[in-house]
Amino acid sequence: MYYNQKIEQMPREELAQLQTERLQWTVRHIYENVPYMRERMDEHGVTPADIKCLSDLAKFPFMFKQDLRDTYPYGLFAVPTSDVVRLHASSGTTGKQIVVGYTRKDLQMWAESMARAFVAAGCTSEDFVQVCYGYGLFTGGLGAHDGAQLIGATVVPASTGNTPRQIQIMQDFGSTILCCTPSYALYLIDALKDAGIPIENLKLKAGIFGAEPWTEEMRKKIEDGLGLKAMDIFGMTEVCGPGVSFDCECQQGLHINEDFFYPEIIDPDTFEVLPDGQEGELVFTSLKKEAFPLLRYRTRDIASLTHEKCACGRTLVRMSKPKGRTDDMLIIRGVNVFPSQIESVMLTMDGLEPHYTIIVDRVNNTDTIELQLELSPKLVRSGAVKEIQALEKKLKSKLDSVLGIQAKITFVEPKTLARTEGKAKHVIDKRTM
Repeated sequence: MYYNQKIEQMPREELAQLQTERLQWTVRHIYENVPYMRERMDEHGVTPADIKCLSDLAKFPFMFKQDLRDTYPYGLFAVPTSDVVRLHASSGTTGKQIVVGYTRKDLQMWAESMARAFVAAGCTSEDFVQVCYGYGLFTGGLGAHDGAQLIGATVVPASTGNTPRQIQIMQDFGSTILCCTPSYALYLIDALKDAGIPIENLKLKAGIFGAEPWTEEMRKKIEDGLGLKAMDIFGMTEVCGPGVSFDCECQQGLHINEDFFYPEIIDPDTFEVLPDGQEGELVFTSLKKEAFPLLRYRTRDIASLTHEKCACGRTLVRMSKPKGRTDDMLIIRGVNVFPSQIESVMLTMDGLEPHYTIIVDRVNNTDTIELQLELSPKLVRSGAVKEIQALEKKLKSKLDSVLGIQAKITFVEPKTLARTEGKAKHVIDKRTM
């Protein structure tokens, strides 16, 4: 199923021509209307006339999150504020908020991006879409809302929180599509078990989960726990919000809406553009945004691309699930460690719940890493000391093999670790406190 079959199955040569035309327009639009970026292009000795083909983009400078903070709030807008009909912003937990503006056409483009994701997940006008992302300045709620509404689905704007009410709504309203973070999906699984509500009481058939990295192992936990097909979606406030890329039924990488967002993978150290299959930092250039266009924006997400045609029939390039972010990567005793690597190991172990905390510290000038993991209620009730000891030994061996370093394992009682109704915080790095 496709929302826009012409684009989603467009031959690559035809798509490249469309991207080139839109790239030329975007670079000219930025150069003529964003003085901050015009100055940077001038410093690099490039102008819009230098864009003859897609590969010419590599000549142009990057944009960084710090640029968005330095020009807060409207310094990167390329249209008058009178043309801006909506603002969104990031949480600003590590500095000033990132403020993004949208014209009416920008919102239409964003809604279509999300509509493609919903249709790929099997959503139709007959479905009831329960949106449990936050509404407001966060892009998740309204982004999902507009996309579902565009295809004619019935939107249930539940927003975040009040889990008992969310579950009641799912049952009473007959929600068939769930939109939330993967962490909240796990939270819902626990809440359903605690309330003694079997998943057979729900009509959920698919979930669209995003706003944080998650592994294939977590996908399996969510699918089993909620009885649905768990679909990934990628986006970020700076680029537009959710809907930059999305899972199809094959779940073999996320299709990028590359008629709207042009991707590159670069080596974060040399800035070289990398070929298909090589992991590096994901970079996006917007191709049709009016209010807040981006030129080679460095996302810090680690991923790879493939242009191989997908079995679903889409020709849109696919990106891998982000492995993590360069700014989330932990360097422990000289070894690069991503939280997703730890998650992928612990979620394959029987006897553990899918909740964990990573505590990094420095003792006597040596980095230490401790994993706090919840044992399953069944294992705790049985008091199987030997089984727990065997689990610890197996887990240590596998983590040592995957990470190349030894970690302290601390098992805790079920429901001991904090739960979240939004983005999960799995890492506590005491070295930076």
